[in-house]
Amino acid sequence: MTTIERPRRSALYLPASNPRAIARARTLPADIVILDLEDAVAPEAKEEARAAAVAAVREGGFGPREVAIRANGIDTPWGADDLAAIAGSGADAVLVPKVSSPADIAHCQTALAAAPEQLQLWAMIETCACIAQLDAIAARARTTRLSLFVMGINDLAKEMRAGLTPGRTPFLPFLSLAVAAARAHGVAILDGVCNEFRDLAAFRTEAEQGLLFGFDGKSLIHPDQIAPCNAVFSPDEEELARAHAIIAAFALPENAGKGAIRVEGRMAELLHLDQARRLVAMAAQIVAAEA
Repeated sequence: MTTIERPRRSALYLPASNPRAIARARTLPADIVILDLEDAVAPEAKEEARAAAVAAVREGGFGPREVAIRANGIDTPWGADDLAAIAGSGADAVLVPKVSSPADIAHCQTALAAAPEQLQLWAMIETCACIAQLDAIAARARTTRLSLFVMGINDLAKEMRAGLTPGRTPFLPFLSLAVAAARAHGVAILDGVCNEFRDLAAFRTEAEQGLLFGFDGKSLIHPDQIAPCNAVFSPDEEELARAHAIIAAFALPENAGKGAIRVEGRMAELLHLDQARRLVAMAAQIVAAEA
């Protein structure tokens, strides 16, 4: 049986200090809503934003969307209180920024010890220090709440003093390494934000690049990015038709026990059967979520 995680095509950041934005998020077709206590909130508004985020989660109304709260860094004056508040908020996940080592994951695991078992730990991959430790960080998913990586290219670019080119050239090796580490340890992974929120053609190009690299979805900074993001990370009709054909062909009695067969003039192996099942299951979950 192929196990499929819920669709995570689009993850929209919203400032937790903006009640109108949060209210609107309850009606938007994003798969994930991230209430942000970090970059989007001024220092003097951190505590108020924390209370607002917890209140919004408890109020509910987000439907099938996953709701995460992005805390401030664990080394900031607000980090510990953020984790304590989020632990009892009822959120689906806490997103921790600037994770740099397996020790950071262990710290968060301890801080969340009293939280309900279903609270997930998501980690931002956005520091130079974490790059050489990606596999070790991802491996902590086997013994902690860690379940998802989110790329933070803007912060990584700042630390590296690298340019943010349209093709993200300086960061391509890190994108590959992060996806490989995540897949090795069963961690889901989202691509970072595209700053060009007014240029949806540029956004779509970057989203397609993320799909090519193997990301599950992409984090977003504007509601207008949701529709193209969902489109890119959803199976298209041609992909689904091929998947159904592969599944049907392997189910034929004459193909029982075979590791490789010909389907519609192309070779298909058992690994393609696994991929086809996953694609069909994901498409069914998307339909169910959007119903």
